[in-house]
Amino acid sequence: MTAQHGAPESQTLGALVHQLTQQVPELIRSEMRLAQAEVAEKGKRAGVGVGMFSVAGLLAFFAFGSLVATAILALALVVDAWLAALVVALVLLAGAAVAGLVGRNKVAEAGPPAPERAIEGLKEDLATVKGDHHG
Repeated sequence: MTAQHGAPESQTLGALVHQLTQQVPELIRSEMRLAQAEVAEKGKRAGVGVGMFSVAGLLAFFAFGSLVATAILALALVVDAWLAALVVALVLLAGAAVAGLVGRNKVAEAGPPAPERAIEGLKEDLATVKGDHHG
C-alpha cells in the first residue's frame, strides 16, 4: 500500500490534506451528477402531471367563460343586454382588483427571493473548511 492510502495514523498531515483536496472535488462532482440524474427522473414523471393540470386549467377557463355568458344572459332578462354585460364586467374587474391587491401583499410579505438560509449554511461550511469556524 502507498503512504497516501495507508492507515490515517501513519500519514502525515500534509498527505492527508493533499488527499482531501483531491477527493473533495470528485465527491462534489459525484453529488452534482446524482442530483442532476434525480431531478431529470423526477422531471420526466412530473411532465405528464403538468400536462394534465394544463388541460384541466384550460377546461376550467372555458367553463368560467360559459358561466360569465350565462350570468349576462340571465341578467339580460331583467335589464338591457348591454347593461347586463357591463354589470358582469364590472363585478369581474372588482374581483380582479381584489385578487391583485391580495397577491401583491402576499408577494411583499415573502421578502427577497434569495435563499437566505442556504446562503448562510454555505458561508458556515466555507468558514469550517477554512478553519475559521469554532462551533
